[in-house]
Amino acid sequence: MTCKDFIDLLADYLEMTVPPDTLASLEAHLVDCGPCQAYLRTYRRTRELATAAETAALPPGMPTEMKAHLRAFLLAQLLREES
Repeated sequence: MTCKDFIDLLADYLEMTVPPDTLASLEAHLVDCGPCQAYLRTYRRTRELATAAETAALPPGMPTEMKAHLRAFLLAQLLREES
């Protein structure tokens, strides 16, 4: 198993969808490969952050008063351009 092989199978490894013999090869590679261990940690953390970002609450909308001021401003700009 090479580092490239490991990286190519990383998503399947994390999903636990690789065959048992491939899983054994991946885990054996990880035991001795510091760069792949670091890559795996980074990949897992990236997935965690992406999931958290997707499920995070959306920021509150624009306040009603600000919307009114913005609409008035835009309307004034449009009217100015038409004159």
